[in-house]
Amino acid sequence: MPHEGNLLQAAVVFLFAAVLTVPLAKRLQLGAVLGYLFAGVIIGPSVLGLIGNPQSVSHISELGVVLLLFIIGLELSPRRLWVMRKAVFGVGLAQVLLTGSVIGTVALFVFGQPLNSAIVLGLGLALSSTAFGLQSLAERKELTAPHGRLAFAILLFQDIAAIPLIAMVPVLAGGDHSTTAAQDLNHGLQVLGSIAVVVIGGRYLLRPVFRIVARTGLREVSTATALLVVIGTAWLMDLVGVSMALGAFLAGLLLADSEYRHELEAQIEPFKGLLLGLFFISVGMGANISLLFSAPAAVLGLTLLLILIKLPLLYVVGRLAGGLGQLNALRLGVVLAAGGEFAFVVFKIGRDQGLFEPRLYDLLVLTITLSMALTPLLLLLCGRLIQAKPAVVPVPEHLRSIDTDAPRVVIAGMGRMGQIVARILRAQNIQFVALDTSVETIELTRSFGGLPVFYGDPMRPEILSAAKVEQAEFFVIATDDPETNIKTAEIVRKRYPHMKIIARARNRQHVHRLVDLDAQAVRETFYSSLEMSRRTLVGLGLSPTQAQARIDRFKLHDEQVLAAQHAVYDDAAKVMQTAQEAREELARLFESDRLDEQSEKPASSL
Repeated sequence: MPHEGNLLQAAVVFLFAAVLTVPLAKRLQLGAVLGYLFAGVIIGPSVLGLIGNPQSVSHISELGVVLLLFIIGLELSPRRLWVMRKAVFGVGLAQVLLTGSVIGTVALFVFGQPLNSAIVLGLGLALSSTAFGLQSLAERKELTAPHGRLAFAILLFQDIAAIPLIAMVPVLAGGDHSTTAAQDLNHGLQVLGSIAVVVIGGRYLLRPVFRIVARTGLREVSTATALLVVIGTAWLMDLVGVSMALGAFLAGLLLADSEYRHELEAQIEPFKGLLLGLFFISVGMGANISLLFSAPAAVLGLTLLLILIKLPLLYVVGRLAGGLGQLNALRLGVVLAAGGEFAFVVFKIGRDQGLFEPRLYDLLVLTITLSMALTPLLLLLCGRLIQAKPAVVPVPEHLRSIDTDAPRVVIAGMGRMGQIVARILRAQNIQFVALDTSVETIELTRSFGGLPVFYGDPMRPEILSAAKVEQAEFFVIATDDPETNIKTAEIVRKRYPHMKIIARARNRQHVHRLVDLDAQAVRETFYSSLEMSRRTLVGLGLSPTQAQARIDRFKLHDEQVLAAQHAVYDDAAKVMQTAQEAREELARLFESDRLDEQSEKPASSL
């Protein structure tokens, strides 16, 4: 049992390393995961040796993966999982079998491994890191992207596949054959019984328990109950030899439709983040860095070979089986090209069963760890290459040629605002022409109403000439980029000095800049905000007449303040001063309106 002082020291070391390295990694755009891995390497026995025994925290750190899978289960539901069955059991199975076969073949024929070792190597390295992949996708807000959804489905199948793989390793090693068919049947019944306990408990026991706990109103008891559910399920599954993470996922899946789902997620989330960070730190601590210096060619060569085999295979699976586009298939490959945490478990059992020599085991662990460390760098490189070389969308000729009669209005930008303007003008039989730079938007708009929308950048003079802007009365600028709107207004004002320009503005500063160009600025959220405020006032007890009077008062007052601030909008101090004075004046006006209404009540009641 470790001494209490050692536990406190270890906690301080872990927290200090995380606080120091993770923000630095995030600032360098490398991702939090790489920061945790780097922290583990620094404090581990290979560098500073602040934590002498990495295995002492491995079991606690595995709870991070357990909690992650529980929250993933909460965000799904049995119905949604059934919808995903083709991606999970179709694409996931294809990925594991294809990647495992190729890596196993390389291990068998290139590196001369025995057949049983090659099978374990192939299937073990075919697995990817659930924690690493999902954390990387979450950091980039890509979990709901096409490649993010497919990555999740593949990772989910890999977690399921890890169970038979772990059970298969001793058999392939030719280990203990003393188990009888009756014992195997007994173990299978234990697994099924444990799953049945989780299913029945999740359906009929947990909801009444959470209902009772919720009535106490004690947050700490609610947190303890949530942790008990997750850790208890993981412990039960671990007892019968099933993956703790898969057991937690099953528990979360059963509670996905529960009315306490959001409460559970909120209670677990802080622990998940800390323990997941601890998991990555423990992975970094377990890396045998000395092997990197004694045999750098072998370590780096195997790491690159692993990525160079898995990435193209994942790309092919994503394209052919997953139906992804080229860029999304490439992103899928980059996210899942690294090794996974379950490979550590599989290879450790293989080493203990005599399938691998200790040196080969250390080499495999370091290879998987380095492949994880390279993933954020590959994601960063992939993102920059995609940004640097955007896909060129071919523009059909019928969208390029602007064939129109003399328009009275030209609209730049056919997004939400531009489409509404176009529909109203069409209803009034007013001639107009619209320009946009999105082929998808143009084709969608044309398919609905046959509107005269053409491909063209409104900041290019030849496009403006082709659209016959000189014959128009109004130029409406409705794109969702404030800088584009301002530059377009500048160009139109310079080329067509007498043109009436109405432009969409993001905020007050953009209003001022557009007014400088003699354009009428329309704030994109101003009028919808006024309507929301009016409905809120009515809901709070004001009559519709009173609420509308308040809104009209505010609108007039705000427009007056905006006009007054235009003279000083480049002086921040004066803008702040006028804003403060405007707030006080508006409060006085509202109070005056309220007193006037009160004084009128007795007269109206007579």
